[in-house]
Amino acid sequence: MKHPMLIVALLAVTTAATAHAAGAPEFDPQRLSQDVKVVSSDEFEGRGPHTPGEDKTIAYLIEQFKAAGLQPGGDLVKGARRWTQDVPLGRFEIKGPLTLVVNDGKERLNLRQGDDIAVRAAMNGARLVDFKNAPLVFVGYGVSAPERHWDDFKGMDLKGKLAVVLINDPDFETGVGDFGGKAMTYYGRWTYKYEEMAKRGALGTIIIHETAPAAYGWATVKNSNTNVMYDIVRKQPRAAHAPVEAWIQRDVALDLFRRAGLDFEALKTLAQTREFKPVPLKGVTLSAHYAVDARVITSKNVVARVVGGARPDETVIYSAHWDHLGVGLPDAKGDKIIYNGAVDNGTGIAALLELARAYGKAPAPRRSVLFLAVTAEEKGLLGSEYYANAPLYPLATTAGVINMDALSPEGVAHNFTISGTAKLDLLDRLVANGKQWDLAYSPDPTPEAGRFFRSDHFSFAKRGVPAISFGSGDDWLDGGVAAGSAAKKAYVSNNYHQPSDQWSAQWSFAGMAHDLGMLYAVGRDLADSSDWPNWSADAEFRAARDASAKERQ
Repeated sequence: MKHPMLIVALLAVTTAATAHAAGAPEFDPQRLSQDVKVVSSDEFEGRGPHTPGEDKTIAYLIEQFKAAGLQPGGDLVKGARRWTQDVPLGRFEIKGPLTLVVNDGKERLNLRQGDDIAVRAAMNGARLVDFKNAPLVFVGYGVSAPERHWDDFKGMDLKGKLAVVLINDPDFETGVGDFGGKAMTYYGRWTYKYEEMAKRGALGTIIIHETAPAAYGWATVKNSNTNVMYDIVRKQPRAAHAPVEAWIQRDVALDLFRRAGLDFEALKTLAQTREFKPVPLKGVTLSAHYAVDARVITSKNVVARVVGGARPDETVIYSAHWDHLGVGLPDAKGDKIIYNGAVDNGTGIAALLELARAYGKAPAPRRSVLFLAVTAEEKGLLGSEYYANAPLYPLATTAGVINMDALSPEGVAHNFTISGTAKLDLLDRLVANGKQWDLAYSPDPTPEAGRFFRSDHFSFAKRGVPAISFGSGDDWLDGGVAAGSAAKKAYVSNNYHQPSDQWSAQWSFAGMAHDLGMLYAVGRDLADSSDWPNWSADAEFRAARDASAKERQ
């Protein structure tokens, strides 16, 4: 017997479908639910890369793609395509006890991993992190942006020092300024902070966690940074990673500033101006000692393909990441904690599989369509970064990328969104097509969260490929914006990157089933056309796309 909520939601889908073109494929909420239920079950152990959970996930994806009638589109070996693309990754894990001690000359304070501070395993190749009484320096937002005439460092030598830095951009608090106001630039991302300090030779970076500018709570930080870490295999890892990369609780940071005789709030305000100069936390040092297990492993992207009938060398990509956080630190009882990742990103994988089933039943489009399930998104978009750096099919002749990450498993909405505020022709296609599906475009309601830089489409976008990450709407047919916004906020606060992100029998999946009709139509139209969407003239990715224009002639 169907759940009453599901019946209501399905009726809503049927009503909305009256405006759709005849012959459009149908997407099944129950199949979507089943896919999410399977991949987010305890049996898949949180889908951590290079674990038994990966093996089970890869096998399930291949099985479903085969059943959908698609062809393997992965690595080419002896003239034949495999279902997967090998992704070599550095794997880094803290082994044994971790000791972190603050010394202010009067008192020694032990920092607790996961509670006071979240230290990532060193990814610079070091097998041991061991230093005593390293000085701390507050570097504001840690931004060097010559094009904005902004320099937080003012010549400060960070060698041998730990840089303490704020998250997000200098504009976040005020909403106005040289960094686009509330909308986060790449300078605001934690990845930029780590990269910049490593480039300057710092011993490490300690980011002060504040929930609003980070866009998530401490639980998310803890769960994402205290387990196994991964990175692409680099020729010079020390140029990209300092020995220490960490987040610290705001209250703990304030205590460190107080011990140094500094006013955190006053310095934070000053850091929002060009006049800011780095400020040493005089008399306060940090010592650390912990071992790191560093090795190279191979994870896998799963790649399925529908070969184009007229121009097979031109490609449209649908993507989603299959991985999640795996198994975390044991709880107080010693039981292992599984991060099931139902919404993030079981929903994206379910959407990818359901789209593949639709393409498998339809006549071949003129261009090829690739279904790309990538690994290690949770570790820094590594699977998509590897594909974009070593593409199986040329990026110059990839017409567009539609990524799906953490979709709503609830009911139908009146609207949809994308991650970030990028301007590109691909979005115009979504907007125009959405009208046929009773879906209006709503700009990202929280551009300050920097979501444009947090999904796999970014790996393609920064290389010029038109790419978006689709987001479910918040204006629900049942409950309007109030209900949709409340559900999104509750998910981020209570479930995002937490063990509670689990499949629920109460989810209708009607909204996803409805929205997939639009995503299919947009991708199919692009695959059947000879169009080459581009970025807007003032977009930062336009130049990279234009540079490959001759390859599309």
